Amino acid sequence: MRTTVTSPTRTDGDAVRHGVAGIDGYRAAAGAGADADASGGSSVGAGAGEGPDGPDVPLAPRARLWPALGAVYRAQLSRARVARIPLLFVATFQSLGIMVLMRGVVDGGAEARAVVAGSSVLVVAFVALNLLAQYFGQLRAGGGLDHYATLPVPAASVVLGAAAAYASFTVPGVVVTAVAGSVLFQLPLGGLWVLVAVVPLAGAALAGLGAALGLLAPRPELATLGGQLGMSAALLLGVLPAGGLPLAVRWARDLLPSTYGVEAFARTFEPHPDWGHVVADLAVCAAVGVLSLALATRAYRWAATR
Repeated sequence: MRTTVTSPTRTDGDAVRHGVAGIDGYRAAAGAGADADASGGSSVGAGAGEGPDGPDVPLAPRARLWPALGAVYRAQLSRARVARIPLLFVATFQSLGIMVLMRGVVDGGAEARAVVAGSSVLVVAFVALNLLAQYFGQLRAGGGLDHYATLPVPAASVVLGAAAAYASFTVPGVVVTAVAGSVLFQLPLGGLWVLVAVVPLAGAALAGLGAALGLLAPRPELATLGGQLGMSAALLLGVLPAGGLPLAVRWARDLLPSTYGVEAFARTFEPHPDWGHVVADLAVCAAVGVLSLALATRAYRWAATR
């Protein structure tokens, strides 16, 4: 008598589609979730399906947030390194050109501090807001979200990982712009260390907004338009000194997430900086960043299930 032993692994189309969760370097994130389950936790993977003779059978464990975030960040950083570096030079030269033009109009004082701080944060706006909106708009239009939806990783890790990768490219450009602007306008260099807080907080706020624009736009062209309009707002409202702007424009400036990063950085150029106000501006920027990233995460879930 010959006995045939069948494998418990499902081979229907649904299981095959969801079984691609480990490709492109995300096995590390799933493995971290598996270690958590082995230590006593319980997790149900994204590829769970209803079997023909029993309850749902998990096909892959769902990874925890931070290991999944690290895996997505490394994958996005390696993928975007070649394509984004030339654009980073464009963003940096754009900010340097703005400061050179404003040098003929502004001599010093509060106006000079606003120009240097606004031009430095503009590098973050160009990459984190404009380019990220285009990336997610193209990802949604090209069906790339279907791939991410099959991965056993939280939705927040996809948005945060992509946003962190794009924001990382802004660090060299921001430093170069800030140093060059300080020398050009003869501003003190002692407060440049605050960029350690300004870049990630302003980057998070702008990246969340850019991701939400790209994910909610019905067409990639509209995502590109929204990102460019947002960058233009950061240029006009962040670089120009607030004192000479009309009241309505100043209200619009206060609604822009990057404004508080600009204000925090500009205060460090004063002879006696008010560090209380600097911390308050950074706290507002952090709160806006949390809200914008939460909005981007909800927009990702909505776009991935449509």
